[in-house]
Amino acid sequence: MSDTTEPGPEGARDGVSLHAPVARLLRPLVRLLVARGITFPALTNLLRELYVNVAEYDFALPGKEQTDSRVSLLTGIHRKEVRRLRGAGAPVSAVPAVVSRTSRIIARWIADPRFTDGQGRPLPLPRTAEGEGASFESLVSGITRDLRPRAVLDEWLDRGLAFLDADGRVVLAESAYVPRGGGEPQLYYFGRNLHDHIAASVANIVGDEPRFLERAVHYDGLSADLARRLEGRAREIAMDALQQANREAHAACETDPGGGHRWNFGIYVYAEEAPPSGSGSAA
Repeated sequence: MSDTTEPGPEGARDGVSLHAPVARLLRPLVRLLVARGITFPALTNLLRELYVNVAEYDFALPGKEQTDSRVSLLTGIHRKEVRRLRGAGAPVSAVPAVVSRTSRIIARWIADPRFTDGQGRPLPLPRTAEGEGASFESLVSGITRDLRPRAVLDEWLDRGLAFLDADGRVVLAESAYVPRGGGEPQLYYFGRNLHDHIAASVANIVGDEPRFLERAVHYDGLSADLARRLEGRAREIAMDALQQANREAHAACETDPGGGHRWNFGIYVYAEEAPPSGSGSAA
């Protein structure tokens, strides 16, 4: 088991010690960038903007105005470039409307006792129901009244998020849990989830005390068969944990007054055929 909750020695705080872990962290990201046609010059422009934005807002001294000279000193970017880029704002990933709406409906379907069975599994729902009975219409209406439930159903059937059983009831498809295809919903969660995972790790490294739980269980030197079996079992354990956390969070939100905070509980599972030691390749 490994984690990033143990603070390192003072000597490990210099930038050189970060080269190897950052290179490993960035390798799969660079693989994605190359695959999607984002060139090195384009990435450089994005990083330049981010460096200036982070230095301007995250490293300002209390009670002092952040100057172009100090931002230039922190980032190594020329003052003329700093002056041009300051105030531009960091690139952000706004929540696509379809992502927000869909995730909230699915979260309710798999958490609200009205829409789940005794084992916490999402029930097949009739399209409509009399009175206060559970239905797809009441599920959607409890989240948004801006769209007709029939329009949401048509969209979900088209995207494969749900299907109709032999009795005409709406069934939540397993694929609804995980956006696929590299489209807007999947890319949104790609940015959000990896941001939060890295942010938790960074907070544990730079903070005076560990703050966030960030751990992994890992074994090397496995056969392909065992790696597949462990991956499958890990998926089962992970889904149980996610569904339990979702049920408790959903119930707690019913009485929460609301505020400006957010919370994210994520799990990842990964397996691969590791390259030979010294091959010059890193996962």
